[in-house]
Amino acid sequence: MPFPMNCFDINYFSKYNRHHINMSRILFKNGKIINRGQISELDILVSGRIIERIDRDISAENVSVTEAGGQWILPGIIDDQVHFREPGLTHKGDIFTESRAAVAGGVTSYMEMPNTKPAAVTRELLEEKYNLAAQKSLANYSFYMGAANDNLEEVLSTDGRNVCGIKIFMGSSTGNMLVDNRKTLESIFSGTSLLIATHCEDENTVRENSEKARKIYGENVPIALHPEIRSEEACYLSSSLAVALAEKYGSRLHVLHISTARELDLFRNQTPLDQKKVTAEACIHHLWFTGDDYARHGSLIKWNPAVKNKTDREALREAVTDGHIDVIATDHAPHTLEEKRNTYFKAPSGGPLVQHSLVAMLELCHQGLFPLELIVEKMAHNPAILFGIERRGFLEEGNYADIVIVDPDFPWTVGRENILAKCGWSPFENQTFRSRISKTYVSGNLVYDKGGIIESGPGMRLLFSRNLS
Repeated sequence: MPFPMNCFDINYFSKYNRHHINMSRILFKNGKIINRGQISELDILVSGRIIERIDRDISAENVSVTEAGGQWILPGIIDDQVHFREPGLTHKGDIFTESRAAVAGGVTSYMEMPNTKPAAVTRELLEEKYNLAAQKSLANYSFYMGAANDNLEEVLSTDGRNVCGIKIFMGSSTGNMLVDNRKTLESIFSGTSLLIATHCEDENTVRENSEKARKIYGENVPIALHPEIRSEEACYLSSSLAVALAEKYGSRLHVLHISTARELDLFRNQTPLDQKKVTAEACIHHLWFTGDDYARHGSLIKWNPAVKNKTDREALREAVTDGHIDVIATDHAPHTLEEKRNTYFKAPSGGPLVQHSLVAMLELCHQGLFPLELIVEKMAHNPAILFGIERRGFLEEGNYADIVIVDPDFPWTVGRENILAKCGWSPFENQTFRSRISKTYVSGNLVYDKGGIIESGPGMRLLFSRNLS
C-alpha cells in the first residue's frame, strides 16, 4: 500500500488491518545501529514481534527487506511520563490520538499518569484504562496507580508485575490529586516496594507566592512570573522531602521533571543505574526553553514545574551528560489553545511534546551538546533498566522489535498541518529540525512510515521484571 510522501499526513490510515498482528519476517539492511553506547553497521532480522538476529551481512529467505540506506536505527523511545487525557478529558487528547503522535515521534512505549477523570486511584479504574489502551493504543503502554490521601490500601496492593509504579503528586497540578498528608506519604514510602514517581513542588510555597502575585496583578499575572511562583524553593523543599523519605525507608524513588540546578545536589549518587534507589528525570522543555522564551511563547510554555532560567537549563544539560539525570521524558500534557490562552491562573499548565521529543534531542545532538549514543541511553536504555521493562529498550536478539529509523539529514518544519496531537498545536511550531523519523515499528509492526500512520495492530501492555523485595 502506498504512503503519502508529504511529511505527516494526519488523515492517512490503513484500517483494514487494525487488529492484525504482523507475523512476517523483516530484514533491515545497511543501517547504522545505535545501541549500548556504540554505532555499528549491522543488519537486523525480525521474525514476527521478536528480533531474531543481529549480525553483519545477514542473508535470509522469505523476508521483506527494509533498506535503511545509512540511516540511524534506534531502539524505540520509552517515555516514562505522559498525560493522554483518557478518560474524561478527551477534548484535549485521547489514547488513540496521542499514541499516534507518539509513534510519529519514534516513541514506541509510554507510561501514562493517573490524573484523568475519574482519577486512576483504584485497581478497577486503573484496569479500565488498560482495557481502553488494549483497543486503542498504537504504542506499548503502562499506567501508574495514582496515590491520594485516602486510597492507601489500593496503592499498597498494586501489582508491580504489570503496573509501572505509583504516582504521587506532592504538589498540585492538573487534576485534584495532591497528597499532602504526611502520614499518608510515610505509609506509602514505607509500605511499597514498587517504584514511586513524584511530582515535587511544595504546595504552601506555591500558594503563598500565588497570593502575593494576585494581590499585585489580580488575574493578570504576567506569565514571566511563573518561575517565581513555581519557584526554585518550592521545587527543592518538595524534592528534598521525597528523597529524605526514600532514604529513611529504603524506597525506590524516581523524581520527575527536575527543573532547577539546586535540586541536582540531591542526585549525586554515581551507583550504576540498576542499583540506584533514587533516580531523576529531566523533560524536553526544561532542556530546551528558558525564562527568556516566555516573551515569545507565553502560556504555551507554562508547565509545572516551571521553565526556569538559563543557568538552570545549562545545569540540567550538564547533569544529563554527567549521569545525575538518569532519564529524559516529555510530560506530554495537551490542552486546547482556547484553554492555554486564558489569564494566568486560569491557563492550565502543560503542553504536547511526545511527537517532537526525539527530534528535539537530535537537534541538540547536531548542535554538539549531546552524543547520539547518550540520547539513546537516556531515552530508551535507561527507562527500560530503571523500570525493569521486559525485553524492550535495547536492540538485542530475543527482545521485542521496537525499532525507529531516523533520517539524520532531512530538514523539516513543525506546522499545524503535521501536528498529530489532538490539541493541534505545539510549542515547537515553526521550528525546523534537521532530522526526521522515517519509520517506527512497535513489536515488529510498522505503525509509521514517512508521514503515514498504519494501524497494524494495537501496542502491548508492558511487563516488568524487577526486585520487589
